[in-house]
Amino acid sequence: MGQIAKRSDDITDEMWKQVNPFNQRMVKEFLEYKVELSEKSKIQYISGLRIFFWWVKENLDDKKCIDIKKKEFVRYLNWLTNRGLSESAIKIKKSIVSSFCNYITEYYEDEYPSFRSFVTSSMKVVKTGYVHEKQPLTPEEYQKLCDDLRELGEWQKLCWVMFSYRTGCRRAESRQLLKEVVDYPVIEKNIKVVDEDGKEKEVTSRYYMTHMIRCKGPSVIGKQRKLKFSEDVMDALKKWIEVRGEDDCPYMFVVKDKNGVARQVSDNTLNEWCSGLFTKLVGRRVHPHLFRESIATNLVVYEHKSSKVAQKLLGHESVETTDKHYVILDNESDESDEAFI
Repeated sequence: MGQIAKRSDDITDEMWKQVNPFNQRMVKEFLEYKVELSEKSKIQYISGLRIFFWWVKENLDDKKCIDIKKKEFVRYLNWLTNRGLSESAIKIKKSIVSSFCNYITEYYEDEYPSFRSFVTSSMKVVKTGYVHEKQPLTPEEYQKLCDDLRELGEWQKLCWVMFSYRTGCRRAESRQLLKEVVDYPVIEKNIKVVDEDGKEKEVTSRYYMTHMIRCKGPSVIGKQRKLKFSEDVMDALKKWIEVRGEDDCPYMFVVKDKNGVARQVSDNTLNEWCSGLFTKLVGRRVHPHLFRESIATNLVVYEHKSSKVAQKLLGHESVETTDKHYVILDNESDESDEAFI
């Protein structure tokens, strides 16, 4: 085996320049064609294709993409497996290369009529076992984490945990929160729910809503929606803004340089909060998506809301998506407003 990067971001621009110019050009054209990709997805596609074609350079004599054979791509999948990547990570990389092949098939039919995609659905990705078991935070674990952060005076981290958990938002969505939300008014809404005795009653739901946030979706702009959050989250946000003081950055979650200049927090910083302090306080692995998994499960399992409540809070298109990814029960209520009673 030739030299190969351990991580996707190790395929530098200088390394990429060493790849067959034909493959470079085809990748460039493909990425220009994929205009619907979000910035984050585009980065993932660039990474996946660079990894693949660097491997081709080192293991297949840098041959042109139109000459690669199916059995050679199977070797690449096996190589990914032997690196210890998770099944989902390998599937993503396979899908990216498959999309690239489909582009050539569709748009270069005249130039390369004999080309057939060297990626097929019959190529099964090995179940590597490198999958972290989904183990949502219990309500007690979530509360203890919040209490510990409050005691430590980690106001920003506390706000981010509470906001991520109560909204069920993703890491990239939380980064978009603007500090202006502390001035937004509370929303009160009377809704009907069914109590434990099966009787319908009217209660008041109180919550706040963010500005429009770009959520995960199949286009450059994604799916735009406002996120709901509770009064305790608003109290924490106001406390953080008070402690933070004045600066010119419009975002709620920030890092400051040595000169005190604030800028929007990065994905990597949020990862470090989770893998570092949060993991230490909880006593087991914590990652950004854990809070989304936890609120969905806890609303249903511990608060006895319906799976539709979790579905609407998380912004899933269907309740089947929520049920598929979280261990939950079901009842008859169907409004995400119930999450804020």
